[in-house]
Amino acid sequence: MPGLRAVSVWLAVAAAIVVPLGIAAASPLLQWRQPVYVVAGFAGIVALGLLLIQPLLAGGYLPGLPVRRGRLVHRVVGAGLVLAVIVHVAGLWITSPPDVVDALTFTSPTPFSDWGVIAMWGVFAAALLAVLRDRLRPRAWRIGHSAAVALVVVTSVVHAVLIEGTMGTVSKLVLCLLVVAALVRVLIDLRVWRLARRRGA
Repeated sequence: MPGLRAVSVWLAVAAAIVVPLGIAAASPLLQWRQPVYVVAGFAGIVALGLLLIQPLLAGGYLPGLPVRRGRLVHRVVGAGLVLAVIVHVAGLWITSPPDVVDALTFTSPTPFSDWGVIAMWGVFAAALLAVLRDRLRPRAWRIGHSAAVALVVVTSVVHAVLIEGTMGTVSKLVLCLLVVAALVRVLIDLRVWRLARRRGA
């Protein structure tokens, strides 16, 4: 039944995002943390969840959303992703400026910091390309935006997996795998790289 399938898809997406948030909220690691740090951490989890929604919107995989409305929601979610990243980094800056400086200069002793910084710049690059879309050739824009998004997904997933924090291990891995799978599916369906090869042929 189409209606049941649509509900199932939305419930699956919601569960993939809400379950890690719920597990993180119940984590004993939050007991002694400052509120700003907690907000920053949850902003990072929200950002990872939004990375799952974005390719689903771009590929039109979420039932009940017309193409035009889906594109509008895609832009809104993209802005939300940028905001979540800013809140994540700003919160960590407030709680520990030296750690953020080390991360930004790639001198942090924690490997996950480097991946997080690359992901951050990737998000900003993808957002900038979205703003400049009308000034770029369609194929050039699609290749650039897709490459930036792929960079964001890969580095964000590595960043999340390397962190031993409040998110449950299983739920975190499931969410990360879904994010990667959604990106790969939409890249294949939109035939981004094939268009690039044909252009250069």
